[in-house]
Amino acid sequence: MAKLKKLLKEIPPIDVIGSKEIEITAITSNSKLVSPGSLFIARRGATYDGNSFIPEAIASGAVAILSDVFDPSLSITQLITPDVGGMECKLAAAFWHHPSHELTLVAITGTCGKTTTSYIVHHLFSHFGIRAGLIGTVAYIAGTRQYDAPNTTPDVITNQRLLGEIVKAGDTACVMEVSSHALAQGRVAEICFDTAVFTNLTHEHLDYHKTMDAYAAAKNILFRTLCSDGKKEPIAVLNAQDAWTAKVADGTQARIVTYGIDTTADIVASHLQISMASTTFELSYAGQREIVISPLVGRYNVANAIAAAAVFLARGYPLADVARGLSTVSSPPGRLERVTNPLGLAIYVDYAHKEDALRKVLPALRESTKGKLITVFGCGGDRDRAKRPLMARAVEELSDIAIVTSDNPRSEDPLAIIDEICKGFVTSNYIVIPDRKEAIAKAVQLATPQDVVLIAGKGHEKYQIFANGTVPFDDCQTAAECCTTQFT
Repeated sequence: MAKLKKLLKEIPPIDVIGSKEIEITAITSNSKLVSPGSLFIARRGATYDGNSFIPEAIASGAVAILSDVFDPSLSITQLITPDVGGMECKLAAAFWHHPSHELTLVAITGTCGKTTTSYIVHHLFSHFGIRAGLIGTVAYIAGTRQYDAPNTTPDVITNQRLLGEIVKAGDTACVMEVSSHALAQGRVAEICFDTAVFTNLTHEHLDYHKTMDAYAAAKNILFRTLCSDGKKEPIAVLNAQDAWTAKVADGTQARIVTYGIDTTADIVASHLQISMASTTFELSYAGQREIVISPLVGRYNVANAIAAAAVFLARGYPLADVARGLSTVSSPPGRLERVTNPLGLAIYVDYAHKEDALRKVLPALRESTKGKLITVFGCGGDRDRAKRPLMARAVEELSDIAIVTSDNPRSEDPLAIIDEICKGFVTSNYIVIPDRKEAIAKAVQLATPQDVVLIAGKGHEKYQIFANGTVPFDDCQTAAECCTTQFT
């Protein structure tokens, strides 16, 4: 809660019509969330105009409106600016007392690896006795409270509220996944990041960004705006082996720290030994070396691990302590998560929902597969259609058996999505089963204890989205049930 006049002191000059003495109890751009005392943000979006919801907001108790149009018929306080989105960011930061300035704040961005890298960073904070929050694809964590995450990077207001809650919970650090959509839409404006990590950039989200150059330019916003508020030197942690690194980091004023596998970089992993249970590698930094035995499987998870390690090594944490922390980390939910089952089958659930992710996780599984590698996958509706045949090609090349099914078709016809996927196959050696449960059951039926089954695309998600609604669906639970049914 804050007096409007106090909030106005913390933002650039703005036209105010009405009383500045009112108490603001909440800020929201969703008219459904307005409560008595709210400041309602009437923002124009791609599919709606927030101004049309002003009467509903007033009826629900809004005491002030932020808009780009003055309405003389309204009897409540109006804040008028041509840049509603920019002012929304500033008001939200002021309302929650600029919480990002109270935290050691790490941003993780890239096409693949954001979630796993953020979980490793979060784990390392705990390893070093630092209480930290987390905002990302799987969950939002503040102190002892955890929320399911509807978006990888929340909206402007939710971000500030969550960071405020993290500070209030007594945490002193936070790691946040920052998506390209969030950067392009200004959702992390007014958030002061101390460190930013770039994992990689591959074909994804081109339905939104249109070109890879535009996609990279969105990521570049993060590195150009890294905070320097006098607390810490800003640091950019960059993948030395990604072709887009230079463009993503162009213009950054942060100190650059690079990482890579078997390459020239500041932080290097080498001598990799990968099994189905763990990955061993040598971690080198500043002339020192330590052996890491990570529970995370695969070369791509080594890249995630050393990206996270770089966050701490760049700040002076001892290499030996960082290595010990990497050896005790756990996988995030739905990231190469093994399904316990009575048949003794090697079944994994992974969020891989793009070509590059499949080309990382499938070779990781292949290295330890004695028999066949069976992959169940689909593609989400209302998303980048160009990746559909590319995913089919990756699965065909890297699996022995491909089973095509539905993912989250959303407003699209599931069969039409499957048709577009199947255009990527070179041969007819694949199986189409639109019902996801039946597809998983078929994979279980085909598998032997020497085989490996990968159920890709939805990972931690516990639902399936169709045009007529959302239904409960959990890949891990479904696979376990299919195994139990076959066992009995």
